[in-house]
Amino acid sequence: MTDAAVPTHCPYCALQCGMSLRPTADGPGVEVVERADFPVNRGALCGKGRTAPAVLSSRVRLTEPLVRRSAGGPLEPAGWDEALGAVAAGLARTRADLGPDAVGVFGGGGLTNEKAYTLGKFARVVLGTSQIDYNGRFCMSSAAAAHQRAFGLDRGLPFPLADIPRTGCVILVGSNLAETMPPALRYLTELRENGGTLIVVDPRRTRTAEQADLHIAPRPGTDLALALGLLHLVVTQGRTDEAFIRERTTGWPETRAAAMAHWPEHVERVTGVPVPQLRQAVRLFCDAPTGMVLTARGPEQQSKGTDTVGAWINLCLATGRAGRPLSGYGCLTGQGNGQGGREHGQKADQLPGYRKLTDPAAREHVARVWGVDPDGLPGPGRSAYELLDALGGDVRALLLMGSNPVVSAPRAAHIEGRLRSLDFLAVADVVLSETAALADVVLPVAQWAEETGTTTSLEGRVLLRRRALSPPAGVRSDLQVLHGLAELLGHEKGFPADPEEVFEELRRASEGGPADYSGITYRRIAAEDGVFWPCPGEGHPGTPRLFLDRFATDDGRARFVPVVHRPAAEETDAEFPVLLTTGRVVSQYQSGAQTRRVDELNAAAPGPFVELHPRLAERLGVAEGDRLAVVSRRGRAVAPARITTAIRADTVFMPFHWPGEGRANNLTNPALDPTSRMPEFKVCAVRVEPVGD
Repeated sequence: MTDAAVPTHCPYCALQCGMSLRPTADGPGVEVVERADFPVNRGALCGKGRTAPAVLSSRVRLTEPLVRRSAGGPLEPAGWDEALGAVAAGLARTRADLGPDAVGVFGGGGLTNEKAYTLGKFARVVLGTSQIDYNGRFCMSSAAAAHQRAFGLDRGLPFPLADIPRTGCVILVGSNLAETMPPALRYLTELRENGGTLIVVDPRRTRTAEQADLHIAPRPGTDLALALGLLHLVVTQGRTDEAFIRERTTGWPETRAAAMAHWPEHVERVTGVPVPQLRQAVRLFCDAPTGMVLTARGPEQQSKGTDTVGAWINLCLATGRAGRPLSGYGCLTGQGNGQGGREHGQKADQLPGYRKLTDPAAREHVARVWGVDPDGLPGPGRSAYELLDALGGDVRALLLMGSNPVVSAPRAAHIEGRLRSLDFLAVADVVLSETAALADVVLPVAQWAEETGTTTSLEGRVLLRRRALSPPAGVRSDLQVLHGLAELLGHEKGFPADPEEVFEELRRASEGGPADYSGITYRRIAAEDGVFWPCPGEGHPGTPRLFLDRFATDDGRARFVPVVHRPAAEETDAEFPVLLTTGRVVSQYQSGAQTRRVDELNAAAPGPFVELHPRLAERLGVAEGDRLAVVSRRGRAVAPARITTAIRADTVFMPFHWPGEGRANNLTNPALDPTSRMPEFKVCAVRVEPVGD
């Protein structure tokens, strides 16, 4: 560690805010200082970013490997040789006895590009398994699928965040930026200061919705009907851009016909949104000279998430608000490297560079970089939930990095049971998460401030996190872990532990692919505050804005995809008469494995709660703070009541950051989108009942 401040990026969400780390005056740690020169957050940080160094403390993190030396016995401290040997033996034994697909690998959207790339290579080359996926499947896979289907390419935002304040109207669907990525809220504030309008679609009147010119609160699970109803009005009011449709799209007649079946009064009955609000939304969006639709987990985490996002894309295309300056559809990625994490090979169906695993040319290119036979690469495996659900059945051993599915997976109690049924589980993590506590071997790995590596933000900007201090003596990086395991399993070459060496190989593997990083280097990233992909050569400037000349389809045209509304996988009935939706709070992050170890954040958000409307509270006979049980067909969660008019009377809300009796994902429905395989986190049927003292 040097005395100078080291420029880097926050370890949490996909905004990847710029920050600097400098040594603390009174100890061996680091503290966060403002980095006003980074253009995305301009120095602003949320509480999670400010307190991120607290998790570096040996008081809260793992500092030595742990091994369970007997079945049912405790996790005990061990040396690295013993721990890595146990992992290699457990994976090798399962592979030898039951075949390579009996071994699973589960990654995370917080892993750097170098780690995600190496993990995918390790699974396919060393283990020979097809059974690899990652928790990013729970993040924005529906938006990615819809993006691919319509535009031929998936990048969360096809334009920089800086374009948002300059557009005329933004429709923000299912996002609470004020709490999930607070520094980004300034873009919406600046939008309105510049004379633009903001429409927020959310069943709750969140802190973000309070900033809107129009807040639309549909019934959870009806976003698809809402988008179709708006498109119906665009058509009947003659607000379509016929020249754009004719010159730059295909598939409009079928899409228009599908939308015409969703007339306003029908949409009002389905969504609960009054017809005058539908008309107002169309007027605000179409009167503006430019416009954007931005979606997040609300419409995406549904069993029809791909079609729902597709309907919002259709609205953009029909009005000529795509492939033009200051207009378009974009997805607000959630996890820190949610974008890059799915581009470079830890997803079940993809190879590095966002190549398809089923494409012979893609297999040939990547196999050549890896020095292996393309015919030896396994095919696509199961999606994240399906892989977790198969544990203890077809999949008997699992290597897990950077994820905590005991808290974050839908139907969480069931998934916890599947993890417990494994013959062997190894977890690499910074802290002893609820999932790590079940493992046979736990490997303590370095944090973001202790290692160098790249991430790709929600803008498609490839960024460089820099090492600011050394990890504790008993801690290794994920790349060192994979290097050591590869050696023990007979692959002495091909798995370097140096991140820049890995990135240089990633550049070659991605060259010519949809997510082409071949022109990006560590030096360029440092000099240019990040480089936007695709960047197909070192002389290429990068691509901040996609699709301005043509879309990434074979004919250069965007594709309308006709969709129709269908209900959620689980509707309310007499036994389960209320809808549950889930989400985040500002002071916790994802499964809370790290943020729940920070005193300042716990003081602000100490535990779970059930948010409900006063009318529902009166019907139940409960007051603020009373303990409530929320029960679904899958399980039960208990938390105190939080009564507010900011939520629909037919809906309750729970944050999903906590384990124990308040674990919201005990309740959620693993019904999967048929295209993206995204579970339906955002809507399920429940009953709510008071819990006696």
